[in-house]
Amino acid sequence: MRKRNAMSLYQPEPVEISTRMRPGEWTEESLAELVTTYQARVAEMGAPAAEVATDIERNDDGSVKVVVSWTKPAIAGDEDSVPGGQPL
Repeated sequence: MRKRNAMSLYQPEPVEISTRMRPGEWTEESLAELVTTYQARVAEMGAPAAEVATDIERNDDGSVKVVVSWTKPAIAGDEDSVPGGQPL
């Protein structure tokens, strides 16, 4: 059996909110509102604005895909002190 390093890195799960909308299901105004809502939700989870990525993919058929994500950085040290952290 291998021993684990006590200084292992906490590997948090990334956060992602996404949706796809078909042609006619959205307008520029509703798309902007949706993106703002998703960004606010991720910020409420503790994401600093600099770590929030927003990707809007507009397809030739008029559909759109929206992805707002936060890839949490790994934190060295005591995993138990990190909200939601689990020992590795």
